[in-house]
Amino acid sequence: METRNIMIVGVGGQGTLLTSRILGGLMLNAGYDVKLSEVHGMAQRGGSVVTFVRYGEKVAEPIVEEGQADVLIAFERLEALRYAHFLKPDGVLIVNDQRIDPMPVVIGAADYPEHILETLSERCRVVSVDAMAAAKALGNVRAFNTIVLGVAARHMDFPPEAWLAVIERTVPPKTVELNRNAFLTGYRGENEGASL
Repeated sequence: METRNIMIVGVGGQGTLLTSRILGGLMLNAGYDVKLSEVHGMAQRGGSVVTFVRYGEKVAEPIVEEGQADVLIAFERLEALRYAHFLKPDGVLIVNDQRIDPMPVVIGAADYPEHILETLSERCRVVSVDAMAAAKALGNVRAFNTIVLGVAARHMDFPPEAWLAVIERTVPPKTVELNRNAFLTGYRGENEGASL
């Protein structure tokens, strides 16, 4: 099997690191060599955070090169736009349809781009999900990242039972049921926008 590349992007506090640990555990359980790498733009909440997950028979480097990501998981629209050039031509971009203004926008030094999902859909295959609305329906907005992961799981070669087993071992014990329901919500396509 050739090496597969997954990229997770978001802002601090959105759970990108937890998501990469779930992915890494899933792939290790399946017997693959796995390399993880994390890049933090700013350590505090609100800064850009990128994690790379590479897996295959033998993986030499932890970093995903531009144009090589099979799946790009974005927890926020602007982060999707910022890193879309990492996606392969036949890759899929999973986007949580949420806006979080970066500091330049907050202080008025820059404008938040309009029509991000439409712009991205002109260049790549985009699957959008309103994960915040789905997480609110489950009773905890912090579960939105597991919903997005459930959507992404449909575009990878692992059965839902394997995902759920790793989620159960990785998330805090008191949140297992919530995260299980969140993953299944995403996996079933609830609150998912049309593929653009």
